[in-house]
Amino acid sequence: MPATPDELFRRLDALAIRHATHRHPPLHTVAESVALRGSLPGGHCKSLFLKDRKGGLWLVVALEDRRIDLKALAERLGAPRFSFASPALLFEVLGVRPGSVTPFALMNDRERRVRVVLEAEMLAVDPLNYHPLVNTATTAIAPGDLQRFIADCGHQPRLVTLAGPAPAAG
Repeated sequence: MPATPDELFRRLDALAIRHATHRHPPLHTVAESVALRGSLPGGHCKSLFLKDRKGGLWLVVALEDRRIDLKALAERLGAPRFSFASPALLFEVLGVRPGSVTPFALMNDRERRVRVVLEAEMLAVDPLNYHPLVNTATTAIAPGDLQRFIADCGHQPRLVTLAGPAPAAG
């Protein structure tokens, strides 16, 4: 069984990670989030669950307004071509449904099948806001604490600059 929001909050507490959660109606898109969040401070983020052409799984987490070109991102990461993973695979691996994709879902990836990519620019914003495994709430967390949580889940995130051109090879 996938973790519940309460289990997530207990894990954050056990790690001495400060967090604040705000409840709201279900949000399925960035546009809905912008319309309903009001004055909730911090960086608002999106998470993309991707599958590469060779079956590798990726979780890409970035600021919500960042345009992500999947072809350019795959090139930047040296990965085969990306596509969005199916809702069934999302639930199987991360234990969440579409609209609730979040780095917090890495606690459900016990087999460590997912490679994690964090937008470097996102980590300069404090706090960062993500769904706590469901899209009826938003949880704020400090960038350093997000990285500690991800490490505690057994993942080593790759930090990538998503703004500007890809770095030259070599």
